[in-house]
Amino acid sequence: MNRQILNAPTMILVTMMLSIAQISIARAGDDQVLPPDSVYHLQLGVEDQNGDLIQLDRYKGQPVLVTMFYASCPHVCPMLISTIKILESELTEEERDQLRVMTISIDPERDTAEKLLQTMTDHSIDAHRWSMVRPDHGDLRMIAGVFGIKYKKLPGGEFNHTTRIILLDRDGIQLANTEQIGRVDANFLEAVKTSLR
Repeated sequence: MNRQILNAPTMILVTMMLSIAQISIARAGDDQVLPPDSVYHLQLGVEDQNGDLIQLDRYKGQPVLVTMFYASCPHVCPMLISTIKILESELTEEERDQLRVMTISIDPERDTAEKLLQTMTDHSIDAHRWSMVRPDHGDLRMIAGVFGIKYKKLPGGEFNHTTRIILLDRDGIQLANTEQIGRVDANFLEAVKTSLR
């Protein structure tokens, strides 16, 4: 039998090519391992408070709190933000460091990136762990439907909408939700803590 011995440079090249192929397969596999009911299958871009185009799965791999709001809301939306901050205050520093928050605007026409950034500043929100985003108007209903959020624009420009905070696990599966605002929902807090373990 005739065997060829590969020289050192050829061996290095073959090893590199195999490594690249394995990385590509692993990356392709990441998309396939998402559970069927993961919201991260929804491949939609949104604009964050910095004007950057991101995907809804920005925080994939970490537990995330999601809610929908609008920045010019005079009462309920500031309470939603406050409720999330109250919940965060019940977590240890280590737990808070793992948790992410995404608030999605139901008023993308008025909620520009600048407006969202100002809202974050006004509420002293940690931009390292929290994003405020605005979807394309055409994607808004789909996103709201996935999260079970109902909304209706009123003649004066305000909105009636569901005040729901949703907990997503690391794979984008909806684990729990609460509509209690202004105070901590003990069951929801426990679900958040469990997701962080």
